[in-house]
Amino acid sequence: MINEEHELNMMHALEVMDSRLNTIRAGRANPAILNGINVDYYGSPTPVQSLANITVPEAKTLMIKPFDKSCLKDIVKAINEANLGINPTDNGECVILTIPALTEDRRKEYVKQAKGIAEDAKVALRKVRQDANDEIKNDDSITEDDEKRMLDEVQKLINEYNKKVEDKLKEKEDELMQF
Repeated sequence: MINEEHELNMMHALEVMDSRLNTIRAGRANPAILNGINVDYYGSPTPVQSLANITVPEAKTLMIKPFDKSCLKDIVKAINEANLGINPTDNGECVILTIPALTEDRRKEYVKQAKGIAEDAKVALRKVRQDANDEIKNDDSITEDDEKRMLDEVQKLINEYNKKVEDKLKEKEDELMQF
């Protein structure tokens, strides 16, 4: 009898993990590396994705073509300030990001970062499990046998989600360690 709210929280933990893993670059161009970068556009912080089309013309190149060319310099400045380790090139029409090949040390560092993100997801899942277990244990209308069965159901569901976390982590590690 795990309620839908707990399962939604588990799904949310996976979604957050996915979005955080997407920000780790794997030596290939991915528009997700620009997530969270805001450009000072007429005095208000605006996401890059709202100001420009972002395309991937080649495997290691991102092209940012702003709708308003007057904000080119601001986009370059925001990318530099984000400290992505990528130098943007402004050709007057668009901003070009050439993704450098990753060194072995950098790859290992990114794998370590991915493992940290996966651990955060597992911690979130454990918190959901604790909340669900507390709810079950504090419900006086549940018999002892039903309580045991429900706690087992919660654990089974948590095991499923932990497996998904491990699978996503393994997938990201493989992607990062490819040459």
